[in-house]
Amino acid sequence: MNILFLNSLYSPNIGGGAEIVLQRTVEGLQQRGLNVTVLTTGAEPGLHQDMVKGVKVYRAGVLNTYWHFTEQRPNALARLGWHLRDRYNAGMRAFVRQVLAQESVDLVVCHNLSGWSVAVWDEITKAGLPIVQVLHDLYLMCPGGSMFKKSGSCNGPCTLCKTLRQGHAERSAQIDAVVGVSQFMVDKFRDAQFFRNATTEVIYNSSPKVDEVPLVYPQGRLVHSEPLRFGYLGTLSEHKGLRWLIEQFKRLPFNATLQIAGRGQPDFEREIKQLADSENIHFVGHQSPESFYRQIDVAIVPSVWSEPFGLVAVEACAHSVPVIASNRGGLPEIIREGVNGLLCDSEEPDSLALAMLRMARQPELRRKLASQARASVAHLLDQELMLDRYQQLFAQVLLNRSAHHANQPAVQSL
Repeated sequence: MNILFLNSLYSPNIGGGAEIVLQRTVEGLQQRGLNVTVLTTGAEPGLHQDMVKGVKVYRAGVLNTYWHFTEQRPNALARLGWHLRDRYNAGMRAFVRQVLAQESVDLVVCHNLSGWSVAVWDEITKAGLPIVQVLHDLYLMCPGGSMFKKSGSCNGPCTLCKTLRQGHAERSAQIDAVVGVSQFMVDKFRDAQFFRNATTEVIYNSSPKVDEVPLVYPQGRLVHSEPLRFGYLGTLSEHKGLRWLIEQFKRLPFNATLQIAGRGQPDFEREIKQLADSENIHFVGHQSPESFYRQIDVAIVPSVWSEPFGLVAVEACAHSVPVIASNRGGLPEIIREGVNGLLCDSEEPDSLALAMLRMARQPELRRKLASQARASVAHLLDQELMLDRYQQLFAQVLLNRSAHHANQPAVQSL
């Protein structure tokens, strides 16, 4: 089986959890004997080939005004122009065509399409190949991928999103199978009339394999006189709920600390650090999960948008750290109230501070949640299980395509 994986970014260009999970999937399937190739975007014009940990990777220069994986965010007008081109970037089809001509591809697995646009679906269909689409974000309905504005999460596509995504649902009828990284994602797109001809699967992202995470974690400091250590690990951005978290933390009526690990756009980092004018709030930069979760007692995932999955919540539980998470998107499929954490809702702003207060005042609850956290996500720590699911799906898609062609009436020659 020869599989081409197509994504907006690939290692060493990591935009988030989607790229991390994709790399694990690609490398894992190659170790199982499948022939895998990656097609992604890059900063250099044209099409270039390199190797990443034994995987052949093609990098195509984005035929747009700039490469979207940049540290400094362009201004609003430049971004609008970029997204107008990204509605349907026909020029990117040539790169897909070139790679398909060079590789003996049986199946194409599309992940994030930012920079590529849905034009690639048409090119793959023209080549007569089946398509599996994996949904990591809301890009196909919203150019920003989050359906979120500064005022909050959108209830539905706005006028601009409808304009920039016109025809996407209709084009998605070409997809043979769609994978949601959560049930929330599958339901969200089905409700929007996407993928009407596709089979659907929920395949949760896998965090590191169980044997890669220490089995014993010295959990928490349960003495009331010591500060409770809260922690946030992830991208520093508006939709991740950092503003809400900091405002709620500053209102706590007890002694606690908050460590914030990660990076974001420079403008937002400056703004959020000014808001966090407290000696008990510390920005610690980039941290590995293994290092960070040894330093805190409770992890917080305060997303104010509909998080498609929430890999950071899985990793916290894997390290036996209980989690306070938003009751949004795919997070409730990971964090269960009273089992491995507590849930809150940004529409009830004080619910976050109340959850932190409960963690502080009920150390036995904290200990119970910590003791159950790892077992609660065991199925999300098994990378082999995730690979099994993908491999079975790919085989079924190819089988269905073969059966469909076999049932087509033969064309009579004259």
